[in-house]
Amino acid sequence: MEEFPAIEGTWLIESAELAGEIMPDSVAGKIAVELAAGSYTVRVGGEVSDRGIYELGVHPAAKAITLKGLVGTNAGRTMPALYQFGGDQLQICYGLDGVVPAAFATQPGAAHFLAHYRRKPSA
Repeated sequence: MEEFPAIEGTWLIESAELAGEIMPDSVAGKIAVELAAGSYTVRVGGEVSDRGIYELGVHPAAKAITLKGLVGTNAGRTMPALYQFGGDQLQICYGLDGVVPAAFATQPGAAHFLAHYRRKPSA
């Protein structure tokens, strides 16, 4: 897919919500996601918490990304998601229950995690 190289990099969470609850900035600011050559790594406070692989695709509602956890908190879990990407902004809505979300939104009781990322500037 043509976007694959452009989406690669380190992404910092600007804001996020899980099941309708907004993640406190003090927590969100500690999370970084690295995407590189079909692999992802999640770091919380600089420590690796999750690592796996991802594939880009399409979904009727938007572009799709599927993450498969191999090590850490999501080991053995497949998380389909919708994403929007442009420049230094990335938005992903993850289906933590294994079902791709229908929209970029969360609500109480739904196992959806919506994150707004900004690309980490290169050093």
